[in-house]
Amino acid sequence: MLSLDPLGPEWDCPLGSKDLEEEEGPWGGGSGLPPPGCFPGSWRHDVGLDCKGSPEGADAQAWTVHYYSLLQSCLQQAGLPETQDRSQVPRTGCPGAEVTLCILGSPSTFLSVLLEAGVQSPGNMLLCLSPAWLTKVPDPGQPGEAALLVSKAVSFHPGGLTFLDDFVPPRRATYFLAGMGLGPGWGREAAELARDLTCPTGASAELARLLEDRLLTRRLLAQQGDVAVPATLAFTYKPPALLRGGDASPGLRLVELNGKEGQETLVKEEVGAFLHSEALGDALQVAVKLSGWRWRGRQALRLYPRAEQGPVVDTVLALLEKLEEEESVLVEAVCPPAQLPFPGSPPPGPDLALRICAVVCRTQGDRPLLSKVVCSVGRGDRPLRHQSSLPRTLEAALAQCGLAEASQVATVRQRVKAAAEAALAAVLTLEAGLSAEQRGGRQVRIDFLGVDFALTVAGRALTPVALEVNGGLCLEACGALEGLWAAQHLGLAAEEAAAAPLVETMLRRSARCLMEGKQLLLLGAGGFSKKFVWEAARDYGLKIHLVESDPNHFASQLVQTFIHFDVTDHRRDEENARVLAELVRARGLQVDGCFSYWDDCLVLTALLCQELGLPCNPPAAMRLAKQKSRTQLHLLCRRGPPWPAPSLYAVPCCPLESEADVDRAVRQVPLPGVMKLEFGAGAVGVRLVKDASQCREHFSRIARDLQGEADHPGIGLGWGNAMLLMEFIEGTEHDVDLVLFGGRLLAAFVSDNGPTRLPGFTETAACMPTGLAPEQEAQLVQAAFRCCLGCGLLDGVFNVELKLTGAGPRLIEINPRMGGFYLRDWILELYGVDLLLAAAMVACGLRPALPAHPRARGHLVGVMCLVSQHLRALSSTASPETLQALHDQGLLRLNLLEEALVPGEYEEPYCSVACAGPSPAEARHRLLGLCQGLGIDGPHYPVAYFLSHFK
Repeated sequence: MLSLDPLGPEWDCPLGSKDLEEEEGPWGGGSGLPPPGCFPGSWRHDVGLDCKGSPEGADAQAWTVHYYSLLQSCLQQAGLPETQDRSQVPRTGCPGAEVTLCILGSPSTFLSVLLEAGVQSPGNMLLCLSPAWLTKVPDPGQPGEAALLVSKAVSFHPGGLTFLDDFVPPRRATYFLAGMGLGPGWGREAAELARDLTCPTGASAELARLLEDRLLTRRLLAQQGDVAVPATLAFTYKPPALLRGGDASPGLRLVELNGKEGQETLVKEEVGAFLHSEALGDALQVAVKLSGWRWRGRQALRLYPRAEQGPVVDTVLALLEKLEEEESVLVEAVCPPAQLPFPGSPPPGPDLALRICAVVCRTQGDRPLLSKVVCSVGRGDRPLRHQSSLPRTLEAALAQCGLAEASQVATVRQRVKAAAEAALAAVLTLEAGLSAEQRGGRQVRIDFLGVDFALTVAGRALTPVALEVNGGLCLEACGALEGLWAAQHLGLAAEEAAAAPLVETMLRRSARCLMEGKQLLLLGAGGFSKKFVWEAARDYGLKIHLVESDPNHFASQLVQTFIHFDVTDHRRDEENARVLAELVRARGLQVDGCFSYWDDCLVLTALLCQELGLPCNPPAAMRLAKQKSRTQLHLLCRRGPPWPAPSLYAVPCCPLESEADVDRAVRQVPLPGVMKLEFGAGAVGVRLVKDASQCREHFSRIARDLQGEADHPGIGLGWGNAMLLMEFIEGTEHDVDLVLFGGRLLAAFVSDNGPTRLPGFTETAACMPTGLAPEQEAQLVQAAFRCCLGCGLLDGVFNVELKLTGAGPRLIEINPRMGGFYLRDWILELYGVDLLLAAAMVACGLRPALPAHPRARGHLVGVMCLVSQHLRALSSTASPETLQALHDQGLLRLNLLEEALVPGEYEEPYCSVACAGPSPAEARHRLLGLCQGLGIDGPHYPVAYFLSHFK
């Protein structure tokens, strides 16, 4: 600690005892042994903490024991069981083929992440208590980079169960996060382990050095994020390149020094001008502190009345002597605590100050998302710091200070959210401008940030002022609040877990790591609506070998290998599978998996996988799911246990191949009914029929108009134009998109469809996530899951269409591939889960790296545009160029499904236009206004009616 002017009041810096504690330990950069007897408890001490082949010295062993005891103490206080030692029987696993999230750091700091990941990805979250448990090995495929192998760790599982495990062979990390420290010992080892890894990395010493510099982060937040920061005067000695030049920031004054001595006159002038400047506002005190990586948690904070210029100058001059290059001395305004209630009301409460701690995470598309807010309350005349008071919610903290009015609390929360997310956005912008060397490696990213705010009054408005950014301290504070609830066995809802978005990001980046460079055989390029596939494949680093019937398909130039092969005659699928397998072998292609998202190629894909010995569903299961009447009739027979049986979801139907079949079907299937193509897609040719004459008429029309693939490409006519008649079921229509692996349900996404324009069944509108009650949503998911299992579909991404009736869910059909239209895009946008990547992982025999409980980040409501109904609008007010411009501005979400505006009797939607909102009502309101303005809404296409199911 610095010993400065004894006349000035002195407290530890606002970061508090946590930083001092870390200084004493290896990750904090100090030296010596951990304090003895810190964690009284009844857990076992005779556990195997030694790592075979990596012996530790006595000091290092002491720290390993210390952190193991700290973990047990944290588990004990959270009411969770003691760690079980399984190290005597090593885990074998599948190294290189499984998600492995690894953390090297203090258990108390990362406990919330560890427990959340144990739920989201059981057994794949590993805590290393010593750097000796990890090894870096050069990666021949990435020169200059290394793979990180885990030989020993504590693994986390649902229910807070933990196990001490050895891994033989070692597991290869797919994500690494280290608690970065300063100085000798484990801090340096952790920094070295994190540098230049092939796997995604959530921290590095290089980035930590930047973020620990208060001056740099304040300037960044003020300039890039427009975030309020304390008025600050900085004296810096040979500032880093990132601080040189650039525009001035409001309230931030940077004085560059060419030396540390002989600066008395300059310091006196600058301090005097600063103390009298309007930038300090109503501040009555200023703080003097050092800024730089070297001083984090290693100094005293000096507070002085604003009027006392002399002591401030003396303190600055004394601190200048201790500066090294790229360090600064800061004189900053101490934000006066807001006097609550505000504005106006009965007498204010006690003189209390609020420190607001926010955790914000990087999510899909590199967008910041506020995860959790935790507050501390203390005396208004001295700084608040982490761990100096009990954590509490923002609502409870504001109420304690006298502000309980719901709308005002909501306003404060919204301002904290905006400021915290802007802070991470500014940091991500900085990160994007750094080279791999400056970041500490190609795969290093900042995936979460802690931001500390003071709540003050600016312009008669309650304003959060960013004091600093940090990593583990805010995360630990959020975990402590969750722990208080857990200790009372009250639990927190899944959406309240601070670490949930971070864990989802870890899993998403792990999936990329596992799939980068994988060789995939893809059957069928699909049409215009599947253009996203090629961009995604390039983004993920996939090597695609495409088999396609059209030699001039645009995708032929976008893949690793293009194989022109006619796959349209499905009577020859078995023969074609054998020929294709020989072609693949003859070309020497070493593929990791084979899959398709194109209806026509699904059975052929299963047969080809069988020939090549690649993972896939049995061809018989794909045939069963491909033919709609066989699906229903097969499930109707599945009446045995376990209950509820798939037969409860099936709908009576009858296949139609001739006019004679129509008369027989009318006697078997209650009318009204639905007639559709056996192998159809996109609702083309689907029609409500009320009597036998309408059945015969529609059968004749389809037999005449849709005879083969050339009559309407892409809807399955390559399989023929046989039809079926099924009972018409009343109820609301829903899509359930499932991810299955090994017969286990990994994820399910439910969306609602609006009413169709009878007698046709072309989709009109959709909403995601579902607005159904949780019980009804669960019924739909289970119905979809059990129907897939009932057909033998155990592995893959499937789209199941159902209706929810008064008697429960009823199956419309199973699409044994990724959902079409807008579904992949919406799920990626709302949940951060890419069904295309999940399907590719399953095809390679890898369990998709998905969160167990994906949470939607908002709501999307959309309508379909049809050429037959919207040709005039699509040629003028709602032209593709106009819609794309609105999409680029973030005013709508556009999914073009067709390339040309070609009207026809049997049509599919041309595009989907959707609006986002924090609630379904707001998204619906925005969409309706947009459709009215663009001319999509009208008497013959009443958008308000189509959206009525979503109220």
